[in-house]
Parts: sequence; C-alpha cells; structure tokens
Amino acid sequence: MSRNTTGSEPEGSPERGSGLTDALTETPMPLRGSLRSTTTILVVAGLVWTACPQANADEPKPKPENTISIQLGEPVPPQKFEHPPKFWIASVTDRSGNPQPMMVTKERGGVFLDKQPTAILKDAIEQSLKAANLLAPDAGSADLVVRVYLFHFGLAAGSGLDFFGKVEFSTMVKNTKTGESQEVKAVGTSIAKGAVRKKNMQKNVEEDIEEALHDATRNFVRGTQLKEAVAALSKGTEVVPAGAPSAAETPKPPSR
Repeated sequence: MSRNTTGSEPEGSPERGSGLTDALTETPMPLRGSLRSTTTILVVAGLVWTACPQANADEPKPKPENTISIQLGEPVPPQKFEHPPKFWIASVTDRSGNPQPMMVTKERGGVFLDKQPTAILKDAIEQSLKAANLLAPDAGSADLVVRVYLFHFGLAAGSGLDFFGKVEFSTMVKNTKTGESQEVKAVGTSIAKGAVRKKNMQKNVEEDIEEALHDATRNFVRGTQLKEAVAALSKGTEVVPAGAPSAAETPKPPSR
C-alpha cells in the first residue's frame, strides 16, 4: 500500500488557505453610500436647528405698544319682555379652535388683545343685561341660565387693506325650573378703512372689533331669537317678579 506523500487533502475537503482567499476577494461594503446618507441627515438636522430659532425670533410677541383693549362702551339696551326674566351667564367657552386667541394678527409685528376674548364677550353681555336690571346676582336666583360658545372673535378675511371685524357666538338658554333649553345665535360684523401707518392700523383694528362686538351683543339681547326663546321657555312657568305673590297664593285681606 502506497503512502500519500504529496500532502494533498482528501477529495471533498476545503482547500488550505481558501478562507484567506475568500476574505481578500469579498466585495467591500458600500462605505461611500453610507457616508453620503449620514452626511445628508446631518445637513438636514443642521438646517432645522438653524431655522427654528429664526422662526421663533420672527414670531410676534405681545408688548404694550402692540396691545389693544376691546370694550363694549355704552351698554346695549335689551328688548322689552312681557315677563322680564333674570339671566345668569354661567360660562363662555372658546370654540374657535384658535391656538392664540389673544393675537389678532401677525402683520407688522402683531396686534394683541389685553385679555381673553371669552372674558371680553362675557363682560359685554353682562353689562347690557345689568343695565336693564335683567342680570341675576347669582345662578341660584336666575330664571334663565345662559352658556355661551364663542366661534369667532377678531378679524376675518377681507380684501385689500380693509379689516373685516367679526364676532360670532351661540348660546344655550336654559330654564332653571323645567330644564328645557333653547339655542340663540348672534353675529356682529364691521368694516373699517385700511391704514398704512402701524399706529393707525392698530387704532382701526381696535375700533373695528369693538363695533363688531357691539353689533353681536345687540343682535343677541335685542334679537328675535332671544325673544322667541324666552317666550317658549316661559310657557307654563310664567316668570314672576321677585316679591310678587304667585298665582296660587290667595291675597290676605288687610288687617283692621
């Protein structure tokens, strides 16, 4: 029997040194593509980081010189009711969806309100009701409880340099005795002239929103919807002035 003197491996065995050969002949990783992707991500991140402070710097901030105060002025005389009820404004909820309700506009450094639109509207309605002795001192002594939902307060889309003022809200008027409710809507608008100077623009915006607020308040306290709602809610539960004897009470004869 002859020996295997050639040092060759048996058939079917892997060749010696084949692992090193394979390692040298493998295709290298696509480093260029990976580096390119990483570089792109870093550049985009840098641009975002640079742009964010710039965007925040451009965002207008409320200052004394760009803040306006909206007031109703003279109370709006409400309509006459056959049996005058006592109202109570339970709440005013902002349903406008505006994330910055106190910012009227971003133009020219911005124009801001000095307080929330909900507070301004509540004051306007309460002032008008109180002036006519229709505002209850508290919820417990009210005949009708009003919940207000504010949909728009400020400027709306206009044309050119005109400022289109608009105040829009809806209310749910509830009879405290029966639990029945009626919806009453109101909207007020006003158009003021445009202005080139910033100071004049702020003055026009202030007057424009005040006129729209006055118009909306008038449409609520003097409108047909409120009159019909009060009449419907008063059926079967006539509103009796405080201190007056009810229909079920029999007047006592005067003592001698």
